[in-house]
Amino acid sequence: MLLRVRVTLPDRPGALGQVARTLGVAGADIVQVVVLERLGGRAVDDFTVVWPGAARVERLLAGLAAIPGVQVDGVWKAIGAPVSGGHDAELLAQVAANPSDGLATLVDAMPGLLAADWAAAAVVPADWAARNGSRATGNEPRVAYASWRAPSPLYLPEVTPLRARAFAEPGGARYAVAPFGRGGLVLLIARADDNDLPAAAFHVTEVDRVAQLVRAAAVILGGRLDVVTPATTAQV
Repeated sequence: MLLRVRVTLPDRPGALGQVARTLGVAGADIVQVVVLERLGGRAVDDFTVVWPGAARVERLLAGLAAIPGVQVDGVWKAIGAPVSGGHDAELLAQVAANPSDGLATLVDAMPGLLAADWAAAAVVPADWAARNGSRATGNEPRVAYASWRAPSPLYLPEVTPLRARAFAEPGGARYAVAPFGRGGLVLLIARADDNDLPAAAFHVTEVDRVAQLVRAAAVILGGRLDVVTPATTAQV
C-alpha cells in the first residue's frame, strides 16, 4: 500500500539520508520526497512510500524514533500516485475547460493532491456560528458537492471564521478549509486516523496550496458559484 510519512528532522547534512536509509531498512520503497518547511535548523519532509501490506508499521515508527532529533508527525494512507505542484495548473485547466462541472472537478481532485480522505464544498450561512462558537439552530450549512469517499451522512465541523486555515477536532479528523469568497461557499478537506496510522495535520504550505487553488477556481467559475445548489454526494 501507499503511505505518506511526515517527519520533522534536523536540517543538517546527512539527516535526510539517515531517514531514507531507515525507511529502506524497515521495508519501505520511497517514491517521492517533498520538503514542506526549512526553518530554524529544522525541516519538515513528506515521504511517500510503498509499504508491504503485511508488514507492521510499528517497525517503521520504531526505526525512525531511534534517529536522534527525528520526530514522526504522522503516517497515513495516500490516495493514488504522488503528485506535485505541476498538477495544480492541469486541474485548473480542467475546471476552465468545463466550468459547468468545475466545482465537482475541483472537489474530486483535492483528496489526491493533498493525500487526504475526502473533500467537500459547503455553503455556510453568515449566521451559522455565534461569537461564542456555538451553532445557530435551523440554519445549518449544506453540502453542495462531496467527493466519493466522503462519509454519508456528512458531518460538517465548525468552519467559521471563513478563512483559509487548518484545524482538528478533539479525537477526530484533521481539516483544511478555504473560502471561495462568494456566498459563504467553502472547500473542506479531511484526513482521519486509520487503525494504528495517525494522520498528520495539514501543514501551512498545504493550506496555502488549497487557498491558491480555491481562489483561482473562484476567478474561473465566477458567478456560477453564486447559484450552487446541493448535489447528490457520490459514494462508493
